[in-house]
Amino acid sequence: MYSINMKMSEIRQKSEKELEEILKRKRERLRELRFELAAGKVKSIKEIRIIKKDIARILTFLAEQRSKTRI
Repeated sequence: MYSINMKMSEIRQKSEKELEEILKRKRERLRELRFELAAGKVKSIKEIRIIKKDIARILTFLAEQRSKTRI
């Protein structure tokens, strides 16, 4: 079961509150996968890579939005 790869267009459509919630869920899933990886239960590392990229996209977008509001 792979996490859906979020596109920037999808991220831009969501509110900051929604993105914070998605970010929280993705970080929790990443933590679970890391524990499973250490225990040798992960069948594919691809999901870890996808989640890490999604987290980076969300954080980048939130940082851009916050810097725009400061100006």
